[in-house]
Amino acid sequence: MPTPHEEPTLTLSPAENRRADEADASADAATSSDEAFAPRKRVRQSTSHLKAIPETLPLREQLKQAAEQFARAIDKSRPFSRDELEQHGRKLLEQLGQPEKYLGFIMVLVGNFFWKRQFLAIPFHRRMLLLPHCLKHAEGCPADYDEFGLDCEKCGACSIADYKVRAEQLGYKVLVAEGSPIVLKIIVSGHIDGILGVACLNVLEKAIDKVLIAGVPSYAIPLHSSDCKNTSLDESWVWDVLDQYEELPAPLTTSYVPLMRAANELFEVQFERLVPRVRSRGGDDDVRLPLSITEAAAYDWLARGGKRFRPFITLAAYDAVHGAAGVNTAASEAAPSFSDAVGRVAMAIEAFHKASLVHDDIQDNDAYRYGRETLHRRFGLGAAINIGDYLIGLGYRLVSSARQELGADVAADIADRMAAAHIRLCDGQGAEMRWHESPTLHLKPLDALQIYALKTAPAFEAALYAGLRMAGPVTQYEALIPAFTRHLGVGFQVLNDLKDWQGDDHNKLLAGQDAQSLRPTLLLAWALDTTDARIQSELQSILRGEEHFSQRAQRLKRIFDECGVFEKAETLVDKSRARAEALADEVQPDSLRQLLYFLVDMVLAAEPVATSPLPLVSLPVVAVS
Repeated sequence: MPTPHEEPTLTLSPAENRRADEADASADAATSSDEAFAPRKRVRQSTSHLKAIPETLPLREQLKQAAEQFARAIDKSRPFSRDELEQHGRKLLEQLGQPEKYLGFIMVLVGNFFWKRQFLAIPFHRRMLLLPHCLKHAEGCPADYDEFGLDCEKCGACSIADYKVRAEQLGYKVLVAEGSPIVLKIIVSGHIDGILGVACLNVLEKAIDKVLIAGVPSYAIPLHSSDCKNTSLDESWVWDVLDQYEELPAPLTTSYVPLMRAANELFEVQFERLVPRVRSRGGDDDVRLPLSITEAAAYDWLARGGKRFRPFITLAAYDAVHGAAGVNTAASEAAPSFSDAVGRVAMAIEAFHKASLVHDDIQDNDAYRYGRETLHRRFGLGAAINIGDYLIGLGYRLVSSARQELGADVAADIADRMAAAHIRLCDGQGAEMRWHESPTLHLKPLDALQIYALKTAPAFEAALYAGLRMAGPVTQYEALIPAFTRHLGVGFQVLNDLKDWQGDDHNKLLAGQDAQSLRPTLLLAWALDTTDARIQSELQSILRGEEHFSQRAQRLKRIFDECGVFEKAETLVDKSRARAEALADEVQPDSLRQLLYFLVDMVLAAEPVATSPLPLVSLPVVAVS
């Protein structure tokens, strides 16, 4: 059991420990930059102290030129991971004799020149110019916020207007907003293929984890400071690429964006054909008619909202062992196509996921999901339960409908794995509810980890299994799939705990909501595991509900800080990431191994711990998930 002085770990099989130990031992071994398919070297470290901007323009220009030269030798056949980019940055700084504090800056520059040739080959009307709020004059700005960010007027009062006017003349889409979720959503929707972005290093670090590793050609200009008020930048760097276009016969780098778009199109384009309605027509009157309300509400819930990441996993896994044509499709081309049977199975994964969210929101009495009121708040408790049940039935019907094309044995195997995932999810949710009904000081970190593994990993497991099983026999992957997805799921849930303290702008909106509701999170379990009598007494008072609901978050935040649980959580996420990557290291074919690495990068992208006073309410900008 972890104590305040021990590193949190996950229970592993001997084989997993052996692989991870071997991977850790080889992490410092030297490998050449052209070994594109070698196991990853794990050098991930915190970069919070490594985000200094060079003080003078001559030094910034010197580093820029060096990064351009350095990037020419990097293998461009596939996107880099954040760890790989950090390795490149450290190597270049060492060559130049520059201090480590410039690591974040040099990583951005190396990434720029990795993608620059491909970015310049994107037509202007398929590019986005992303500008930060902090370039505006903070005082007296007349612009309002809309659903995509700052609705910037062409008033000429700040440099935003200068870039915006020229970019729009060329055909760019222009967005004044922060953060990567909304940007990736717009890219996946098929509206743009590349990004020219201006942001501080804190924001660009998140973009590296979420946007660049997906294979999105991007070029970034770092702001000179991160104080978010009337900051500055090297304006000539924007103009260097803003109006430049150079044709490129073929893309240089593989990308997962086409597969993300294929998953998105299942719900945005093909939905009504693949899942034909029986009782509703898709109009506003459906929710007012007794026989159509359930189908209409369920279809709306399934088609709208969410990242559609689990259907993507299914399609990408199928693609990875079925020729890998999807990742070799140019982002500017149409999304890769899949048979109706494969598409319906991927949609079934999302139907099960959405059903679990309906029920989870009811059980947790959550107020918001995807920036909207939860279904039980909109339609009532009984109706929401029924909608969730409907989605479960719909999911199994979608799997069954694929049996003629895929074969009855394949459909049965997938249905069996989905059923097992559903049972484990219910076991985990039941354990969480049981503790929530009668919270005690006896919640142990291992208890919370077991709940996490049951609640989160099964959906990832079912999605990965379904894609691989549709592509052929899975005997060689039977041990890998549950082990890999367990680490992925636990790490994801711990990250979700950390994000709960930030306020999830594209989901639950209120910071500390899980903590205020006294859910059995790992963070709380670590705090309860302390031997400090004073903290134990205060936690007992909190569990008895002796103060106002809104005051719990403030008290728990202070206790969590004292117990160091945020740091423990970040350590555990790193451990989950390393264990998952160690399992992926031995996977064949290479296209599947690269997909597993990509899933680790996307699902376990690090998030900073909140430090703001609580509770928080989301900004006017709505980040579409």
